[in-house]
Amino acid sequence: MSNVISDLQGKALLAPLAGVTNLPFRLVARRLGCSLCFTEMISANGLIRESAQTLEYLKTSPEDLPLGIQLFGADPLVMARAAVMVAGQNPALIDINMGCPVKKVVKTGSGAVLMKNPLLAGRIIAAVVRAAKLPVTVKIRSGWSRSSINAVEIAKIAEDSGSSAIIVHGRTADQGFSGVADWNIIGSVKRAVRIPVIGNGDIREPEDALRMLAQTGCDAVMVGRGALGNPWIFMGIHQLLAGEKDHGRPSWPDRQEVMNQHWEDEVRYCGRHFADRSFRKHLLWYTKGLAGSARLRETLGKMTDSDAMRSEVERYFRSLEASESPK
Repeated sequence: MSNVISDLQGKALLAPLAGVTNLPFRLVARRLGCSLCFTEMISANGLIRESAQTLEYLKTSPEDLPLGIQLFGADPLVMARAAVMVAGQNPALIDINMGCPVKKVVKTGSGAVLMKNPLLAGRIIAAVVRAAKLPVTVKIRSGWSRSSINAVEIAKIAEDSGSSAIIVHGRTADQGFSGVADWNIIGSVKRAVRIPVIGNGDIREPEDALRMLAQTGCDAVMVGRGALGNPWIFMGIHQLLAGEKDHGRPSWPDRQEVMNQHWEDEVRYCGRHFADRSFRKHLLWYTKGLAGSARLRETLGKMTDSDAMRSEVERYFRSLEASESPK
């Protein structure tokens, strides 16, 4: 079985982000150089019950390749059944979430809490590998807490259980997304296993990706929150790895164009009702850091009608254009 990570043309992956990495967002990332995208985290229990909401997370398109489907669950048999279901979608790989620190996931025995139960973690990985007949990756944290750093142990179990690669977020579960990611843990995992290792955590600029690759020896990097409002980060990483300058810093017209395309895709693939509720956060991310954007973002934060939001955004970009026009 060829290893999808080793076969990638690039080294920058989009992390699974709940409420963010749906099909429209993945298409934006791909247009700007992302090598491999992952779905949002999908409940194995929801899949085998054929929950309509859960099945929606599997929505894809011919341009959405290569795609990793991420599953979470605590029962090896349920995870295996879910893996068989998603294997029918012909993804490039199935990823098992053993890193999510969110309470509603952890309290089901899934996500990062599995790092406290290495035996069960190994059984889940082995069951999915046997059932899927596809490359299987596992996403972990450095450990449950600072007093129980066991990423190397879990990574070795993943390798022994048939995993094709391991993804390591350099924070503990109890850190959530606070503090600083410890990249040394990623390096320790890389030295401990023979399968590819993907590093994750604190890649906010393209230069961070190169530093992580050099510091840890990891095979690829995974970008999560660094891509919010800044999908150009993938283009920048690609350019730096090719020995070129990072030309991925978008002008405000670039931002406006990509944002509008993303918005249109959100309506096309998810429906107007969904887009009305979901796209405001992207507007806030895309305009962050632009001149005078604080007032715009404050105004958008109080709006619920998409037509009004669109008018407000267009008015804002016209004001940017006017401010740059020769007097």
